Amino acid sequence: MNTYKRVSSGTPTATIPPPSVSKPVPSLPSPLLVHSLGDENRSVLSLVADAEHIYAGGQCQDISVWSKETCTLKTSLRGHTGSILALELAEEKRWLFSASGDSTVRIWSTANFEQIYILYPYLETGAGDLFSLAWNSSFQIIYIGCQNTSLQWFGFSEDQIGQQIRETSSGVSTPTRKVHKFFDSYPQYTHKPADRFANNFGSLSPPSLERDMSANPALAFDIPASNVIDSAHYGYVYCIAIVPSSGTDANDIHSESGRCDQLLTGSGDETVKLWDCVSSGPKLLHTFECSHGAVLSLAVRSDTVFAGCQDGYVKVFDLETKTLVRTIIVQENVDILSLSMIHSDLFTCSANGQVQRWSPSFNCTSSWKAHDGIVLSSVITQSTEANSFVLVTGANDGFVKIWDMAVPLEANDSEMFIEHAFAHLNGDDDHDTLTYALSTFVSIPSVSSDPLHREDCRQAAIWLKKCLHQLGAESALLPTCEMGNPLVLATFQGTQGEQPKPRILFYGHYDVISAPRDGWNSDPFTVLGRNGYLYGRGVTDNKGPILAIACAAAELLRRRALGVDLVFLIEGEEEVGSTGFVDTVRKHKAQIGRIDAILLSNSTWITEYPPCITYGLRGVVHATVAISSGAPDQHSGVEGGAVVEPMLDMIRLLATLTDNQKRVAIPRFYESVRQQTEDEKQLYALLSQVTGSPGSVLSSRWREPSLTVHNLVVSGPGNSTVIPGTVTAQVSLRIVPDQDLESVSRSLVSHLQASFNSSQSPNALSVTIERTADWWLGDLDDPLFIALESAIHEEWGVQPLRIREGGSIPSIPNLEKEFGCRALHLPLGQSMDRAHLPNERISLANLRRGKSVVERFLAKVANADVLRVRR
Repeated sequence: MNTYKRVSSGTPTATIPPPSVSKPVPSLPSPLLVHSLGDENRSVLSLVADAEHIYAGGQCQDISVWSKETCTLKTSLRGHTGSILALELAEEKRWLFSASGDSTVRIWSTANFEQIYILYPYLETGAGDLFSLAWNSSFQIIYIGCQNTSLQWFGFSEDQIGQQIRETSSGVSTPTRKVHKFFDSYPQYTHKPADRFANNFGSLSPPSLERDMSANPALAFDIPASNVIDSAHYGYVYCIAIVPSSGTDANDIHSESGRCDQLLTGSGDETVKLWDCVSSGPKLLHTFECSHGAVLSLAVRSDTVFAGCQDGYVKVFDLETKTLVRTIIVQENVDILSLSMIHSDLFTCSANGQVQRWSPSFNCTSSWKAHDGIVLSSVITQSTEANSFVLVTGANDGFVKIWDMAVPLEANDSEMFIEHAFAHLNGDDDHDTLTYALSTFVSIPSVSSDPLHREDCRQAAIWLKKCLHQLGAESALLPTCEMGNPLVLATFQGTQGEQPKPRILFYGHYDVISAPRDGWNSDPFTVLGRNGYLYGRGVTDNKGPILAIACAAAELLRRRALGVDLVFLIEGEEEVGSTGFVDTVRKHKAQIGRIDAILLSNSTWITEYPPCITYGLRGVVHATVAISSGAPDQHSGVEGGAVVEPMLDMIRLLATLTDNQKRVAIPRFYESVRQQTEDEKQLYALLSQVTGSPGSVLSSRWREPSLTVHNLVVSGPGNSTVIPGTVTAQVSLRIVPDQDLESVSRSLVSHLQASFNSSQSPNALSVTIERTADWWLGDLDDPLFIALESAIHEEWGVQPLRIREGGSIPSIPNLEKEFGCRALHLPLGQSMDRAHLPNERISLANLRRGKSVVERFLAKVANADVLRVRR
C-alpha cells in the first residue's frame, strides 16, 4: 500500500504513514447490535453484569439495574450523592460494590437490591473521587483506587466484619463523618465554625455527604489508616485488576507456576504497578512503565496484562518475565477508556466511539462505531442463550448497548490458552504482520541521497520506531549530525535467567537508493507480490531483513522464549557513507549498553540456492581527483594546442594508477595483503562448482584489492568543441585484510601528487578523500558464528556456503571496535534480488525462513554454554 502522494512535477510529498503494524482489514464482521438501553441525557461511566442483570452507573447518581432477559429497567439503586465511577461484583456473596465521586463505597445485595454497607475511605472526602474497585475473593477484600493517589482496602470476611461491628458498638470506631471545612462551612459574615448542619450545598455543589443512618439502616465502616498506601502512584489511580482475573467475561486460569493472587493498578503517572496480595495489605512487586499518557484501563489474561493508555496505545506486558510483549496502536491520541476480554480476544473502547477487537496475535479482526460519543465502560457477559456471550458498552451518549459476538476458542487450562494464543505465530497471521509492515515501510521513499526526501527519511525513522515499539521493544530516536537522518534505537528485553543475559546488537539501515521509474515494471514504492517474490525499493536492501529480524524477536517475546536482549541500531545514511554514525554511537554508548555480538543482514547469497553465511567484506577509499587550469572553458578551434589541457593531464594521471598487468601501481600497495590459505583455496574450489565461476574470479571479487575510476566530469557544456577548464574524476580503492585504511588513503594521495608533479604541468591538482570504510573479516571458529551456521543448517536442511562480499559496510568494523566484539552477517537475499537496480525483489520464503533462522540463533545464544565457550 503506497501512502505517499505525488504531485504532477514528480516531487514526492511526504505524508505520515499509518503507524500500526496490525492489519487494518477486519477479518470478522462487526457484531450485531442486540439492544440499546438507557437515557440519552445520562453518561454511563461504569458497567458490570451477573447472570441475570446488567448494572450501569453514571452521572445520575443512581445505579440502573437492567434485566438481561427482558432488556427492561428492573430497578434503580439510590444512595450515592455523586457520579458512579466504578462498579464491582462479589458474585459468591451476591454483592455489588459501587464507588462514587461522593467519596463513598456502597455495598448492595444483588438478591434483593437492598443496601448492606457503606464504606468510607480513610480521610473521607480527602480521598477525593473513588475511581476504581477490585474484589479479591480469596481474601474477601475490596481494593479502592483513589483520586488522592492512595490505594485503600477493606476486609469483608466474617471475622473482619464482626470486629468492625464490635468496635462501632463500643465506640472505638464511629460512623459519624468529620466536618468538611469547605462543604460544611457557613458564610464568612456569620463567623460560625463549620459543622455538619451547615447545609451548604447548592445546585452547583456536591449534595450532602451526611450519613443518614435512620433513613438507611446499612452499617457504615471506616477504612483505618493501616489499610492505606499513601502515594501508591504519582497520579490518580484510575483502574485496578485482580490477577488471575475473575468474572464471567474473563474465564481466566491460574498460571502453571502457582502464582498467588496479585493486584494491578494503573495511574495517571503512566505506570502499571504489580502488587502481591497478602493479608496485611498489598506489597509492591514491580512497576511497568507505559510512557503513553495516563493508564485509564486494565485487562488481564493469564500472565498477560493489557494497559489502555491516554495516547491511544495498549501496552502488553508479561507478568512472569516482567517484560513488554507488544504495543498496540489503536488510534493515536484517542484515549482507551475501557478494555474487556473474552478468552484470548481483547476489545478496546475509545473516546471516539470506536470499539475494536484484537486477536491473540494482536491483529485487529473487527472495528465498528459503537456510540455517538465517548465509550466510557464495557463488560463481557454471558447472554441468556447457552454458550453465548455479549459485549456490553456504555458511553456519554447515555446508552448501554448490547452486542452479539462470536466467541473464540474456549480455554479451560493454561496450556490450552497458550497453545491457542500463539498458534498463529507460525502461520499466515504472523507472516501477514511481516508483509503488511513491509508494504508500509517500503511506501516511504527514504532516499538519503536526495535532499527532497529528507523529510521522508525522518518519517521512515519515526514509523520504524513505532513499529519496533509495537512489536515489543522500547524504542527511541537518536539525533546525528546537523541535517542528518536520526538513528533508531530499540531494545527487545529478554527474560532474565540465572546468568547475565547476552546482548546482541542488530545493525541495519532504513535509507534506500534512488529509484527512477525507468526500468521498473511497477511502482518502486508500492510492494508488489508476484510468483513468490516481493518487489519494491528496499525490500532486500535493507527494509525486508530489518522487519524479518524484528518479527523474530516479537515472536520469541510472545512465546516468552527470548533469552537475550536484542538491540536494534538502524541508521538512515548507510547509502551515503554513514555520516555522523560513529560519533552518535559513541555519544549514546551508555544508552545502547553492553554488547556481546553484532548481527547484520545486508547482502545476498552467491546464487539462488543454497543459503549462505557471509564472513568478510572489503573496505573502500573514495576519492575525488580534480585538475583545473584556473581559466574559463575555451574553444578548441581557437586555443587547441596553445594550452595545457586539464583533460589530457587527467588521462595521464589516472593511467599511473595501474600497470600493464592491471595491478594497482601505488608503491607498497600489496605488501600487507594477507596470503590465501589452503582452506580458502578449497572453499573457492567448492564455490566454483556451485556457481560455475572460476575460483580466481571469486577471489578477485572478495579477497583481493582493486581500483576503479567511476566517472569523469567536465566543466562547461561538455560538447566536442570545448576545452574544459576543470576535469574531475571519482576514484575508489577496495582494500582487504591486512591493509591499513589510513595508510592506503595517504599513499593514494601521495602517489597522485608525485605523479602529477613529475609532469610539470601548469595546471592545479586537488585530491580529496571523500569517505572510507575499513574491511571486515569474521571469525569462523567463534562459537557464535558456529551457532548461526547451525541455525541456518537446521532451518534449511543443508550446510550454508561460507562466502565473502566485495562491497563495504562502513559501520560494521566501527561497531566491532567500539563495543569490542565480533560481527556476524546473515544474508537473506538471493543473487538475483537486484539491490540498487530496477525491480529489486526478495523471496517471500527467504524472508519467512530467515526470520526462523534468527529465532533459532537467538535461542542458541541464550544458552549459557555458548557464551562461556566464547568468553
